[in-house]
Amino acid sequence: MTPPRVLTVAGSDSGGGAGVQADLKTMLALGTHGMSVITAVTAQNSLGVQGAWELPVEAVRAQYRSVVDDIGVQAVKTGMLSSAALVEAVAELIAGTDAPVVVDPVGVSKHGDPLLAASALDSVRTALLPAATVATPNLDEVAQLTGVRVGSERELRRAAAVVLAYGPRWVLIKGGHLPGDAVDLLTDGSEEHWLRAPRHDNRHTHGTGCTLASAIAAQLAKGETVPEAVAAAKEYVTGAIVSGFALGGGIGPVDHGWRLTRRDTPGA
Repeated sequence: MTPPRVLTVAGSDSGGGAGVQADLKTMLALGTHGMSVITAVTAQNSLGVQGAWELPVEAVRAQYRSVVDDIGVQAVKTGMLSSAALVEAVAELIAGTDAPVVVDPVGVSKHGDPLLAASALDSVRTALLPAATVATPNLDEVAQLTGVRVGSERELRRAAAVVLAYGPRWVLIKGGHLPGDAVDLLTDGSEEHWLRAPRHDNRHTHGTGCTLASAIAAQLAKGETVPEAVAAAKEYVTGAIVSGFALGGGIGPVDHGWRLTRRDTPGA
């Protein structure tokens, strides 16, 4: 039987911890067939991003059409889209695709390196977010897109309302940068789902955002509702954070294959 098919539209991380590499590992770990559209190539390791090269819009469009028109998709996830031209082209492509879309509005890397041009922010707001089934900004991305700065758990609801005003069906505001437990808010403006997990003392968390968004897409491709998919993805990424490991001289990655190598469920 053909497994559910999930497409990631994102940049390549040469260190393997984030980007398309993290997406494909996550999709495999969750029982789906991952496919990719590369939007940019980065020279990246555990210490940061040393360089980034955007692919031409026509190359991105050709990859997307090649996969979708022949193989088909049951969910799409977007990540690094470095320019306004790429954002607008990808937004047009996903708007014409009959599948749920998870938009991870990547702005900076784990190390603080910029991955989205300031000139692209308007395109994210007006073209990409309206095409999203679920948008998954962290607090830095919320501030970048909306100007809203969240300093406490009670302010997550206000951030969600501002992002929802741009048009996604659901928004998951990730509160991992707040003190205390890792608390996220999922809402469509009427329903609210608060997701909590213990905070684990592990600095090796490279790729968490990519991994969470890809896990949501994988669960949606398997037919789960948005709240079900987000809850399952939160559990998966929590285990991956617990099992994150050192790699190189800086911040190591989460362990995408933790369920394949451990019988227990760490952090669940």
